[in-house]
Amino acid sequence: MTGNPVVDWASDYDVFDPGYITNPFPVWDELRSSCPVAHTERLGGSWLPTTYEDVCAIARDPRRFSSIEITVVPPDLDDEFANVKAAPIQSDPPEHTWSRRLLLPAFAPRAVTRYEQSTQELCNSLIDGFIDRSSVDAAVEYAQQIPVRVIAAMLGIAESMSDTFTDWVRGVLEFAAIDPELAKRSRVEALTFLHSEIIDRKAHPGDDLISYLLAQEVDGEPVPDLHVLGTCGLLLVAGADTTWSSIGSALWHLASHDADRKRLVAEPELVPNAIEEFLRAYSPVTMARIVAEDTDVGSATMRAGDRVLMAFPAANRDPNAFEDADQVIIDRERNRHVAFGAGIHRCVGSNLARMEMRIAIETWLARIPEFHLEDPSAVTWAGGQVRGPRHLPVTFP
Repeated sequence: MTGNPVVDWASDYDVFDPGYITNPFPVWDELRSSCPVAHTERLGGSWLPTTYEDVCAIARDPRRFSSIEITVVPPDLDDEFANVKAAPIQSDPPEHTWSRRLLLPAFAPRAVTRYEQSTQELCNSLIDGFIDRSSVDAAVEYAQQIPVRVIAAMLGIAESMSDTFTDWVRGVLEFAAIDPELAKRSRVEALTFLHSEIIDRKAHPGDDLISYLLAQEVDGEPVPDLHVLGTCGLLLVAGADTTWSSIGSALWHLASHDADRKRLVAEPELVPNAIEEFLRAYSPVTMARIVAEDTDVGSATMRAGDRVLMAFPAANRDPNAFEDADQVIIDRERNRHVAFGAGIHRCVGSNLARMEMRIAIETWLARIPEFHLEDPSAVTWAGGQVRGPRHLPVTFP
């Protein structure tokens, strides 16, 4: 929580309110009917659109809504890496255009298949470590272990760094509002480490994403080191928390909804479809934009320089966009969710995230077909920029 308790969500919302993090759905429902674009003065002030139509319109309008700042919490960038941007997500055209194009080949569907076998081996190895115990924290010991190790492999970094990566990611995103010094320290430590990796790849190129980026050119010139650094930082932070939160949310749902769990065990071919529904129903990411010019969104008049929080999770629960929006329907046929964003900034890593989710869920269900929440009250959630379970104790036979 970033201040006093919320009395009026329409004029004083707090995305770090513990109740909101645990169960934001009633807040979104109330706001859509009474004040679809909420406002707050907390954390420097921001707007919160809650309808699918408004969120998508903002996401698809980079001219009026800039990506020069994308975080829910205004950043404190007075360190040696102040000029490092997380491109392409933290950039506008024309820089966004070429920086996104650089990454597309590495995250294309065919390229992602390169990591499928190692991801499955990782998931089985993790399960081997706890399957004899009949209980596990499925968030800490499973979901949170997978994306950081996959990203480490892509960057050509030792798997032994995974726990450190996790600490940095949580420091940057999860604790940004309550511990700004930790957030800054985590960012600096992560970028310092990645900078050393870039220096090493320049001297000793390998078969990894850092080496690939360093070998590319833009307008006949090598991609600047600072740009490569920012992109690597983005892949570490954005590629880890978002995906482990999605895997954790899916496991939370299956642990607390027996019918859906039993159906996926009996019909594993439904897993890819169910993943799309989990992404819709438990979308992890809220992304910020900065208003570039005075503009109206619904009845709200936004001024240049204002911060807007694109609540993709709220958009994906909008009953005007999805039938039975508050129900999780694992065989939902029409599902135009925006869990990965919309417009030019739609997540370039969506193929990788889907692959990790699919293999994580398929492998878990194949080996642990029956599992339940050990204590529903013991489940804890993180939120703000990325929402997902942080502790998820489950039991199994």
